[in-house]
Amino acid sequence: MTPPAEPTPSAPAGVTAPLDATELLLDPVPPADLPRTLGALRASGHVLRGVREEMRENLLAAMRAGRTAGERFPGVVGYDDTVLPEVERALLAGHDLVLLGERGQGKTRLARTLVGLLDEWTPVVAGSELHDHPYAPVSAGARARAAADGDDLAVGWLHRSSRYTEKLATPDTSVGDLVGDVDPVKVAQGRSLGDPETIHFGLVPRAHRGIFVLNELPDLAERIQVSLLNVLEERDIQVRGYTLRLPLDLLVVATANPEDYTNRGRIITPLKDRFGAEVRTHYPVDVDAEVALVRQEASLSAELPDVLVEVLVRFTRAVRESPSVDQRSGVSARFAVAAAETTAAAALRRSALVGEQPAVARVGDTASVVTTLRGKVEFESGEEGREHDVLEHLRRTAVAEVFRRRTRGLDLSGFTSVVADGGTVETGELVPAADVLASLGAVPGLSQVLERFGFGAEPSAPQAASAVELVLEGLHLLRRLGKEVVDAPGGPRTLYGG
Repeated sequence: MTPPAEPTPSAPAGVTAPLDATELLLDPVPPADLPRTLGALRASGHVLRGVREEMRENLLAAMRAGRTAGERFPGVVGYDDTVLPEVERALLAGHDLVLLGERGQGKTRLARTLVGLLDEWTPVVAGSELHDHPYAPVSAGARARAAADGDDLAVGWLHRSSRYTEKLATPDTSVGDLVGDVDPVKVAQGRSLGDPETIHFGLVPRAHRGIFVLNELPDLAERIQVSLLNVLEERDIQVRGYTLRLPLDLLVVATANPEDYTNRGRIITPLKDRFGAEVRTHYPVDVDAEVALVRQEASLSAELPDVLVEVLVRFTRAVRESPSVDQRSGVSARFAVAAAETTAAAALRRSALVGEQPAVARVGDTASVVTTLRGKVEFESGEEGREHDVLEHLRRTAVAEVFRRRTRGLDLSGFTSVVADGGTVETGELVPAADVLASLGAVPGLSQVLERFGFGAEPSAPQAASAVELVLEGLHLLRRLGKEVVDAPGGPRTLYGG
């Protein structure tokens, strides 16, 4: 990527390049033409901006350039009209913020996209411990080097991906982890305890000039939460007997479950008061958004037709809304993603065992989700022992709902007439597509069904079998076909008949 144009005193910052999803995994090399000394940096017209000002100007520039919400926050789905405007208002106001939401609502994903609002490259005192800016170093070592070297002070360049620090709060997190502690090795080397050089800085000061994200904030012990009070308000840190006036420049983002982020939960009130904005997240509002989310996040090992993704999404939403499920814990979006991956894996298994290509999932493959993912759902105490039955009922309800919506107005009498005189159609986990289609025969209206299910005019045999099985299952759920599951060599077989 080319670096963004450096701002000058008379011109606002330019639009930074969009965040690449791989940036947080790579260690980019800065371009060779960037200034390498303090004197050259001053001559280039570079202007020092705080992190909040930098993000504000880059966000405004992206808005004025016509970038959509999806481009400003890549990978965040379903929040364009609800959460993202609130986040943007918080950033424009320069506020630290808390993202409140149940598990699996994309809080961490959203926080990670904020790094895309930083300049792609920023100057630092080369080798400095706290990413000190050459114009205003804050650490003792960097200040000493700046005083000694003057305009010859060596300047390095830090990529925005290195300006993001993330910590999962756990009960065993210590003040030293977050803020810092005395380094006994440095003391043993002969330095006095009053020397700031004896301090080993924690994650917060090391996030200077960047973004610090603390996931599951209420899980911190209360005495550890207290250590963050000065960081959020006075922007200094205290380490044991030291009081260091480090003018930390960083944006603090925390995530929490709403149930814990209350006076009755595990959060101290003064810490709540330090955050300038509280933004509530939510699960995707509409089905299409959640389908897009599953498509984005799921790593599928076989073809999963859109109609089955919709089934799994509606199943997830039904579980989420069920009175049998603990609503306080929520049902994560990861449930739908894992369900899609499990269904595709069932299709891949069948493909390998029966020698069928391509591997295409069928509605029967979704049954494996109930058993595999049951542990991801927390049920109400009165439902003990009924977990499987509850999930299976909701899965069938989702299949019936999608079937009705997709086949509304179609004449499906051709399918029912096949079995009207005692015939049956055989399918099952390990029944090849060719056998399914052979037992059905030619059916009037099949082409219209294939079109409604999104398979196109010339589907493969596995795709056609997937559509046929969904129609048969849908007719059964609407009480227009009988169904019997029988044991057979090679696995259970499902017989649809009159």
